[in-house]
Formats: sequence, C-alpha cells, structure tokens
Amino acid sequence: MTSFSAGLKRSLAIALAGVSMFSVTAASAGEITVWAWDPNFNGATMNKAAEIYSAANPDVTVTVVDFAKADLETKLQAQLASGTTDGLPDIVLIEDYGAQKYLQSFPGAFEPLSGAVDFSGFAPYKVELATLNGQGYSLPFDSGVTGMFYRSDILADAGYTAADLEGITWSRLIEIGTDVKEKTGQILMPIDPNDAGIFRIMMQSAGSWYFDADGNPTIADNPVFKAALKTYQDLIASGITKPVAGWTEYTGSFTSGDTLATVTGVWMVGTIKANPDQSGQWGIAPIPALDGVEGATNASNLGGSSWYVMSSAPNKAEAIDFLKTVWGEDADFYQEILVNQGALGSLMAAREGEAYSASDEFFGGAPVWQNFSTWLGQIPSVNYGIFTNEADAAVVAQIPALTSGGNIDEIAAAVDAQVRQQIQ
Repeated sequence: MTSFSAGLKRSLAIALAGVSMFSVTAASAGEITVWAWDPNFNGATMNKAAEIYSAANPDVTVTVVDFAKADLETKLQAQLASGTTDGLPDIVLIEDYGAQKYLQSFPGAFEPLSGAVDFSGFAPYKVELATLNGQGYSLPFDSGVTGMFYRSDILADAGYTAADLEGITWSRLIEIGTDVKEKTGQILMPIDPNDAGIFRIMMQSAGSWYFDADGNPTIADNPVFKAALKTYQDLIASGITKPVAGWTEYTGSFTSGDTLATVTGVWMVGTIKANPDQSGQWGIAPIPALDGVEGATNASNLGGSSWYVMSSAPNKAEAIDFLKTVWGEDADFYQEILVNQGALGSLMAAREGEAYSASDEFFGGAPVWQNFSTWLGQIPSVNYGIFTNEADAAVVAQIPALTSGGNIDEIAAAVDAQVRQQIQ
C-alpha cells in the first residue's frame, strides 16, 4: 500500500464522518459551483471571471465555495475514494504538485479538456504537469515562475548593477554574496532547513525531477539532483546564508533588511511591496542556473495551481465553456487580475497587455510583470508525479548531513532509499 493510499483512507474516515460540516447543496441548472481556497486570491480571481461570464450569459451563475486548502483536499479525496459524487462541484482548484496524484489515483473523475481548450496558448510546463495519456485535464491558472528578489541599493553600494545578476550561475552568486558580505557585513539569503522548495527550484530549472515520466524515482543516480545537493551545500558553507524557521521568520528576514535577497516565486511580490518605505530599493533578476549541468536554465517554478472540471459535474458543459471563454481566451481578464490580485496567469497572450508592460518604481522602474512573464515561457516542463511531498520529506531529513559536509553520493542514496520505502 502506498503512503498516499494509507493517508487517503485516514482522510476518508475523517471527512465522511464530518461531511455535513462541508456539505454543499447540489447546484441548480445554470449554476456552476467552484471549490477553491484563499478568497483574497483564488476566490477573488474566480469571482471576477464569473462576473465577466455572467454578463454575457445571464442565465448562468458561478458560485465560489471557499475552503481552507487542507479541508478542500481532504473532502475531495474522501469523496472520490468513496465513489460519492453527490455534492461535488463543477470546477475544483488543485495545486500543481498534486495534479498527477489526483489524475492517476482517480481515473475518470476529471473531464479531459483537450478538445475544448487551446493548450498551445499556455505556458508549456503548466500544460505538461496536468497531462496524462495524451490528454490535458486542467485550465492552467497561476504560475509560480521564480526570480531573485534583491536589495538593489545595498548591492549597488558593493559595486553591483542589475546587469551583474543577469544569466549567472549559483557559483557566481556565491562569489557575489561573499564579496557583498566582505564589503557591507550583510548576509545575502535566508534558508529554511525544513523547506525543500529550493531543491525543487534548482531541479526544474534543469528540466529534472525526483521521478521520471513513468513515476519511477530518479534520485540516487540523477546528476541534476546531485548538483542541487552540492549547490545547497556550497551555499551553506560559503557563509552567505542565514538559517530561518518557518514562513514568518523567512519573509521577515529579507523584508526587514536582515538579509538581502531571496530566490522564490512571483507571488512574493506583494509581500515585498507591503513595505512602502523600501520603494526603489529592490530589484529582480532571473534565478541562477546550476553549474555544469546540461540543459540548465535561469528559469523555474515554485507553486501554482489550476482549475479542473469534474466528470460528474451537474453543469459540465457550462463549466467547460466558462473556463474556455474567460480563463482560456480573455487576455483583458488577465490584465485585471494581475493589477487587482497580483495573479500572474499562464495564458501567454496576456503578456502583450498594458498591465504586463508597465514599469514598477518599487523595483527601480523595471517592468516586473513583463520580466516574470518572459521567464514563464522559459520554464522547463517536468512531470511532478504523485509523490513529490514524500520526496521533499526525504530531502529535508538529509539536510543536517548535507549542511555538515556529508558525501553527496551517500546523501542522494539515502534520499532515494527513503522515497522508495515510502512509495512501496
């Protein structure tokens, strides 16, 4: 039994016992029901899409039901595992790292959209992660395209310009961070030793993952994974990073000026801009590329989610048409949610809009959204598989050995062994 299956049975028992708490009445004709989390981001963008669609289709309404993310996942998994479709929505939001888990574990539960949506208009990596047996299942939504956010004022004091951070490798970043520390006394980056996100960023930037296309672990003998381990080890040994614990300490580190930079997803823009007194003191650059790795790029992803239509949807035809016409074709809609919610969608045609090309004085007048949308199109496609969380946990378990200078081959083998044990 896989760890996912075991966890699913536990979730099933919990969720079905409390199903009345989360029950949603069956949608009436002409009503599209959507399950999502985060009403200020996902919910807000979906409500805007609903407003646009209902204006052109007054006989159709869209109702967004807000859940905590964990509650949504528990209820969805439990109902799918039990075969109970009553009360399921027409459309559900699923995090990209979990896409293949749902598609492979519950065949037939989600409606293929390949015949309705023109996937050629979306960032290729977003399409690939929700493709199974040649069929695309999601309407791609927000991207976690990554960049390096940095305090341009302090790096300028140390003699570095924006051009010095373009197209660099991680070893070059270590050299810059070391020089900045010597000149200013300040540390470049925070790193949370309980978060494997930086490994995911590094691996995808070179088109690799923990698993191959068939779901088999590619860890012990994966040169990209080993390069990521070695890069992390070098970062720690260089003295240009500072350990932090948890989200609040991590974000507080660079927003307070305690550290000077971070490599993360585009969704960090809002957190950084929440400090108006730092306007003009920040810059963005592409992420560094892995040294000596064939196919290494300066683009990657961290996070993101997409919309899925349930095969059992009471109003399936309307749900598909809604996603196709607004989320799949309306570039103006993406301008609005970029400005109002900071949502960087993955419809490539939206990049031509005015909101994307606008300069941002907070980031020194850079066209922030245009830069991120350019990097979006460069992200290598990988198949996240169904056990990314298990692999992350195995990596985190080896971080103490990694930071103490342990042997890379032995650490990779230990991660591989733990993952294989968990997914048996």
